Amino acid sequence: MLVAILAVALSVAQTTTAQATAPQWGQCGGIGWTGPTACPSGWVCTVSNEYYSQCLQEPSTPAAPSSTAVPTSTATGTSSGSAPTGTAPAGAGPGSTLKPNYLWIRAVEDPQFHKYLQSSPLYTASGSVLGSYTTAGQFNVVNGQLVQLLGDGTLLYGSVEPRADPSVMKLRLSFSTTPAPASAGAFAFSGDALQWTIANITRPNNAAWLACPDGNAVPLFVNLGPYAYNTPAGCSDETIHFYNGATAVP
Repeated sequence: MLVAILAVALSVAQTTTAQATAPQWGQCGGIGWTGPTACPSGWVCTVSNEYYSQCLQEPSTPAAPSSTAVPTSTATGTSSGSAPTGTAPAGAGPGSTLKPNYLWIRAVEDPQFHKYLQSSPLYTASGSVLGSYTTAGQFNVVNGQLVQLLGDGTLLYGSVEPRADPSVMKLRLSFSTTPAPASAGAFAFSGDALQWTIANITRPNNAAWLACPDGNAVPLFVNLGPYAYNTPAGCSDETIHFYNGATAVP
């Protein structure tokens, strides 16, 4: 009888523990949240804002790139909804093996699961897209700048277009040959999730992005609205995360 009672108690404890653990990528906190607050082993409950925390993979934090100099090209890009107008830098990509101090960045939700951040056309000052792992760019965040490594060792810099008016709820991410000014916001990793913040805009979730297919490409936008709520027609809600495996994988 005692053995049966102990077995039932153990089963209840195990069930309670399972129920108290949020799933991978799941919500684990925030104002009004009454669900589980613990994350699986190897995952960390990471605060995105006061209303939302998410279970993210515990990162192996990379060092800053050894070269952060402004490329020698004098061309500049614009921060607009379309690709920048700057002249594309010479050279190809850095290769299919991750360079020291750089990272792959990829989406983790359907329908863009494991689609990788890159510029289009590839390795040029142009708009950002989510694309195949075979053409994934290599990135890091240095002093608030999102930098993309090119084959000749120079860098492209992420830039988010200005908000035209309060009704605009998505902003295109593009790449330019010159660093974005401080007034254009700052990038950061929270856990392994890429965030973007700017002084004059309060976002419900600083790690919220939108993938909005256009023909054969999937342009990437900052989502100024809440994640997975009032999603613009034709777009999908995404969070994008760094991956530091030696090669990009599907």
